[in-house]
Amino acid sequence: MINAARAMIQLTNVTKTFGEKGQPIVQAVKDVSFTVDEGEIFGVIGFSGAGKSTLVRCINMLERPNSGTVLVNGQNLTALSNRELRGARQNIGMIFQHFNLFPSRTVAGNIAFPLKYRGRSKRDIAARVEELLDLVGLSDKADVYPSQLSGGQKQRVGIARALASNPSILLCDEATSALDPQTTQSILALLRELNKKLGLTIVIITHEMHVVKSICTRAAVMDKGEVIESGSIFDIFSNPVQRITRDFVATTSNLYKVYDLIREGSPIVRLQPNQILARFSYAGRNTVEALISTVSITFNVKINIIFGDLDIIQETPMGGLINILDGESAAIENALKWIQEKGVQVEVINRG
Repeated sequence: MINAARAMIQLTNVTKTFGEKGQPIVQAVKDVSFTVDEGEIFGVIGFSGAGKSTLVRCINMLERPNSGTVLVNGQNLTALSNRELRGARQNIGMIFQHFNLFPSRTVAGNIAFPLKYRGRSKRDIAARVEELLDLVGLSDKADVYPSQLSGGQKQRVGIARALASNPSILLCDEATSALDPQTTQSILALLRELNKKLGLTIVIITHEMHVVKSICTRAAVMDKGEVIESGSIFDIFSNPVQRITRDFVATTSNLYKVYDLIREGSPIVRLQPNQILARFSYAGRNTVEALISTVSITFNVKINIIFGDLDIIQETPMGGLINILDGESAAIENALKWIQEKGVQVEVINRG
């Protein structure tokens, strides 16, 4: 019997506003509700100003919501005093875009800092720092200062410091935005490893769709303070509902370049009579079926693949092809109908 997932984080109707008396009120977060399961990697994605960073600060109560409740591991943080919150926050680590390291402290000193005020002995602190350095792959950097580190190494120090008190939750606020693509992938790989090894529940705040695609199991899309769409990463990528979500998905695929080619009048997408330009979108098992060759043989329709994109989302192949179909109109229509019956989404983009 499979045990039901347990909610580690539960937000219910959370609203956060800013603005002093006599000044315009800004609703940074509006009536947001979602849950994050124990051991899950959950993404919150949105463009700049969407409210996602304010939302993550509501999770650890660095920003107190004006209304709504925040439950973490079954405890209602919105009902706690400031003193009680300081204790509850020990269960929630946080890393940031710009690392927030102390430049005058060594790597070991930065990691040890949050432990020095919790009654730990010097021996215990030294042992914990050594353990964390090994965990993030920086055992040889203990006596180095932040200015001597690369961006990826600085973020690894930030992760080690966030894990110093053995939290069960790690909040990542644009943690890869200041990193190059290769370093970003190494940090995401480290987060995946920590998730599996430590059972960490991770919430990733980002404006980069490729980040949630690479690491998250579920995500919420924010716009103007609201969650406008949420679900599994597979569902979001295979069938985005909202325009903003579709725009985010487009940033990770070259299939949408076809519209630029049409606007530019590119000869690549120029059509002759009896030709159509179409996009085939695949998900799951139909990515491995020989659909193109079967259509050509069965319906006497020539299919010229202009370009394509195929990726793996949550261990499932997903992607699409941009094609020019050439043949008799009735044959093309029958071919497209047959392709759709095979579970492939078809979009006719242009006709000759």
